[in-house]
Amino acid sequence: MQRDVPPLPAAPAAVPAPASRRQQITLGVRDSFSAGLGIFPLGIALGLLILQAGLPWWLTPALSLAAFAGSLELLLVGMMATVTPLAAIALTVLVVNFRHVFYAFSFPLHLVRHPVGKAYAVYAMIDEAYAVNASLPESERSGPRLLALQIACETYWVGGGLVGVALGAALAAPVEGLEFALCALFTVLTLDAFRSRREIPSVLLAGASVAVALVLTPGLALFTALLLFVALLLARHAVTARGPAQEAAGA
Repeated sequence: MQRDVPPLPAAPAAVPAPASRRQQITLGVRDSFSAGLGIFPLGIALGLLILQAGLPWWLTPALSLAAFAGSLELLLVGMMATVTPLAAIALTVLVVNFRHVFYAFSFPLHLVRHPVGKAYAVYAMIDEAYAVNASLPESERSGPRLLALQIACETYWVGGGLVGVALGAALAAPVEGLEFALCALFTVLTLDAFRSRREIPSVLLAGASVAVALVLTPGLALFTALLLFVALLLARHAVTARGPAQEAAGA
């Protein structure tokens, strides 16, 4: 007589080993390639603009290291060339870089353990690094990968600026339209974020925020748009979270 033999329990699925520090650094540098395609040419534009404005060449690496913020540096070039009052420069810096306050709410600084590394991550928290890191799955983020991404982005920026200085010294005529490079880079980052997340409501809310800000406060449109966009996102989160809570209460 044949006995029924119980099936053997299935072997547990093999858990992939976590990536080593070197592999994480390699992944971080690889992550930076997409942003570097925009950062490096933008750095070249900064170097060219500084020379065309009649400012000393060494201001390019000095600005890139002292204030690692592309949009702010491009604005400062024109303000320094026209000898803008210091109070106006300070207000411009506050308005332009105020968006980084909102980045800090979701930027994964907790992944960086060393105090020096954490300080650098705060210093190098630029739009491109935020956008690229936000597109990664939560399980694939790490401190070494984040720092490698940020260091690579700053290398592209400083290196591009030095290349721009060299090109500016070699060219006889000024190059027009360099100011549009920053707008083009932000447009590409926005499209990449939309393709990875498919967040149509967020895109619509952002567009509405910009439109209202341009109408109500054209002089402080960026500042007003950021505040309004955050308020709309919080309201949307409250509305979407209320639905599951009501369903759970009625069950």
